[in-house]
Order: sequence, then structure tokens, then C-alpha cells
Amino acid sequence: MGHKTGTLFRDDSYLKETEASVVAINERGGIILDRTIFYATSGGQPGDTGHLERADGSRVAIAATITGETKEEIIHVPAPEQAALAAGERLRLVIDWPRRHLLMRMHTACHLLTVVCSYPITGAAVSEDDSRVDFDIPDVGFNKEDVTARLMELVRADHPVFIREISDEELSANPGLVKSKNVRPPSGTGRIRLVCIGQDGTVDSQPCGGTHVKSTAEVGEIHIGKIEKKGRENRRFRIRFGPLPAT
Repeated sequence: MGHKTGTLFRDDSYLKETEASVVAINERGGIILDRTIFYATSGGQPGDTGHLERADGSRVAIAATITGETKEEIIHVPAPEQAALAAGERLRLVIDWPRRHLLMRMHTACHLLTVVCSYPITGAAVSEDDSRVDFDIPDVGFNKEDVTARLMELVRADHPVFIREISDEELSANPGLVKSKNVRPPSGTGRIRLVCIGQDGTVDSQPCGGTHVKSTAEVGEIHIGKIEKKGRENRRFRIRFGPLPAT
């Protein structure tokens, strides 16, 4: 049975470092801690990188963060040729903050895109410089310029972004909160984590376990780099940082 790792990033996405203890080392050398600020790959968002600092000041570089036997078990994957750790060892955790912040900005931008394009989501992937959201749209009536303009309206409005929880029953009573066509949020825990945008979540509210910025203004300038046809009823929108290039 897997271990349960305390997920500090769920309550505060801005934590850059903290202390934790080693609970176990798995058969592949993966490091399991009692708690972590490292986000594990899930929901289209890649896991964090960074390092673990030992009591003597030496560092163990973390190349990836993934889930283990359950979603509650988080495994910190060391880069090749790192020193071996032992259960019970106390460490200082430090994430690659510039990379994480880019991912937070991008993930929030993806949520804004689902406001502009209010169609069922068929896929998504977040990265530091080029993210995508796929929609079930039978006839694409969008263009890069219009979507970019509407996205930037939401960014400049400086809407608050915050987390709240609802019960499984509340989610069942509000099925429109789930925008994904094929993936349902995990249930059975009694609580569903919602990422909300706007006063009282009036701009958007949807289940999500990822990390996000505190306001839409923090996303910064973004644009739609490309709209691609991926099948008869599937359209892929690519989000990139910076202004829309002149044509």
C-alpha cells in the first residue's frame, strides 16, 4: 500500500521551500517524503523539479515528480548519480521557482481559454512556453486574433484566482462545473477542489488539482499561436507567452 504525502502546494502554490523528512526510498530510488511542495505530474501539468538539501549542505537534484501507487503518494525522482538518502533524514526542499511560476501562469491561462471557448475539453497539456487545450468543436468559428483579444481582456481585468472546496454531492448537483468531456474529477474523498476565477467564482469555477497564480493579471501577456484541426470535431488551441506576432 502506498504512502500518503502531505501536499503543501495545494494550500499555497507560492511556497518555494520548506522542510520535510524522508519516509521511504522505493525500489527505483524514488524519494518519498512526509510532505512536499513539489507538484506531481497530473492533469496535464508536469511535475516540479528542484533539489533537496541535506544537513551537511549537499544537494540531491530532483529531475521529476510523479505519483506512486496512489495519487496521494508523491515520488521525487532524483537525477542520475545523486547521493542516496536514508529513511528518517531531514531535508530542506527547494523547487525550481522560475519554472513553477511559468507553469502556474500557463495553467491559469488554460482556464481562461476555457472561458473564451466554452466547449467540452478533450485534452490539455501545460508547459513553460507552449501549452494546448483541445475542444470538441464541430465547426471552428474562432480565429487567433479574436481569441487572443478576449483572453487579454480577462487578463487585464485582474480577476482574483482562488481555491474552494465543495462536496461530492454539490458537484453531482452542478455537473456543468466539469468541463472535460472524458475525464471526471476523483470522487469519494468527500471534498472536490475547485479553482475559481472572479469575485465569488463568477468568471469560472472548475475542478482542478493544479497550481495557479493569484490573479489573472499575473498571467501576463499571452496569445493564441495556432488553432489546429485534430479530427472531425476536435480543435487544438495553442497558448504562448508574449504578444501576438504581426502577420
